[in-house]
This record gives sequence, C-alpha cells and structure tokens, in this order.
Amino acid sequence: MRWESGRRSENLEDRRGESGGGGGGGFRLRFGLGGTLILIVLSLLFRKNLFQFVGGPVASVDSSAPVASGPVRASASEEKLVDFVSFILDDAQSFWTQALPASGTRYRPAKLVLFRDATSSGCGHAQSAIGPFYCPADENVYIDLGFYEDLRSRFGAPGDFAQAYVLAHELGHHVQNLIGVDDAVNRETARRPSMKNELSIRMELQADCLAGVWAHSAAQRNRLEPGDVEEGLGAASAVGDDRLQKAATGRVQPERWTHGSSQQRVEWFRRGMQSGDIRSCDTFSAKR
Repeated sequence: MRWESGRRSENLEDRRGESGGGGGGGFRLRFGLGGTLILIVLSLLFRKNLFQFVGGPVASVDSSAPVASGPVRASASEEKLVDFVSFILDDAQSFWTQALPASGTRYRPAKLVLFRDATSSGCGHAQSAIGPFYCPADENVYIDLGFYEDLRSRFGAPGDFAQAYVLAHELGHHVQNLIGVDDAVNRETARRPSMKNELSIRMELQADCLAGVWAHSAAQRNRLEPGDVEEGLGAASAVGDDRLQKAATGRVQPERWTHGSSQQRVEWFRRGMQSGDIRSCDTFSAKR
C-alpha cells in the first residue's frame, strides 16, 4: 500500500509503556478478529460456551488495579508499524468524515489505543488474547501490535493491506455505533436472545463491508499497489469462523459462529470495495 510516514495521529493513544491496569464499565467486549479463535480453544478446554460473554452487559470489572507508565521500548520495525497504523487511522477517518454525512450522520473520530499484554477500556479489562476490538462505551479501538504477527504466521494473512483491513474493520464498528446499528442490535438481542449469534454475524459482516467501502476510496486515490486487494481478501478469509473452528477443533459448527464464514467475510468485504457505497452494506436485510 502506498503511504507516507509523518506526524502521528492526534487520535492515537500509545499505552505500550504501561504495566498493570484494570478495567471498568458494565459492557461486554465486542471481540475482534483474533478473539474468535481464542474463545474456541478456551471453550473446549473449560467445556463451557465462552461465546456467551460476547455482546450485552456484564458485571463491572474492578478498575482499581494500579497502572504504571514508562518509556516505550520498541524495535525500528515496530515503530514503522506504528507509523503505518497511524496513517491508516487518519486516512480512514478522513474518508468517513467526508462520506458519512451523506447518510445523515456526522462522523466523530474514534481513538486508536496501542497497548501490550493488557490495558483498561470502557468495556472492561482488555488483554492481548482478545485480539483487536472496538469498545462502543469509550469509542476506542484497541490493538496490541503483536496481533499482526499472529495474522501473518498463525492466520496465514501477510501484507500491509491485511493489516489495514484489521483496523478498517474495527473502525467499521465505530461507524455502526454512530449510525445506531449497535444500539438496534442490542435491543433486538434483548428482545430475541435466540438471535444473538445471527445478529452478531450480520454485524461483523457489515463491518467487513464498511472496511471495503474505505478500501474502494483508497483505490480511487491510487493508494493501492498490486497484490493489496488479494491481501485484504486473504485477511477476511483467514478469520472466517469455519476456518478458525476447523483449525482449532477439526470440525465446523455453524451454530456457534459469531463472525461469519470465510466465504461470507470475503463476499461482504468485496461488495463494499466494489461499490464504495455504504448503502450496499445492508447485511441485515440480505439473505445469508
């Protein structure tokens, strides 16, 4: 992907020098791209459906744990990665600032929080094992940069545009929050608990589509290089529930999906990228 390093985004909060830290708030974390695989493995180990903890309110987490902050020690390659995600953050949010008002909503920038191992969030205690996620309570995206190595080595999705897709997907959740999709899904889940997984899947696929809408803009602005589209589609495919379940357990259980299959994720990312139109991302009305 064609990008330039420069002054880091004013919406980037670097907590990589922190140690400790608790959580707070009465919200469940909306698990990100890496969290599904972790939950599958842990559910098998503890023989409990840990997916029940994705999506509605939970008891508050103690936020009294001390937090110590110190200098950030990082390699040159990690600092380059910080510059890259900072660029993608500003590029994507600049796009949504211009594009979202056409849908009747003013865009309000999210913050990107970089951390190592664990940190506090408005949705509770955040750990690296959760994977990247968006917290609607504080409107922050949380990423431990170590996930990008997992994306390459464990999920088989290398490349800088695969990394950009991850952040664009989480910002897609922020767009959903702003336009009221998040609240609507929470209300419908409370009304029809049996639809929780189905609604979660449709919400995740919509975030994939919204990531594709931004990618369409990046292509129009000549930001993409040969192979970038394939990297993005590869990342969407790598984190499909069927592929993650197959890798973790050797079998596929569609009734436990929360994000959608590899084919579905690729289809909706491609749909957004081809259309460049948020109106093409109505996953809730579409047949699945």
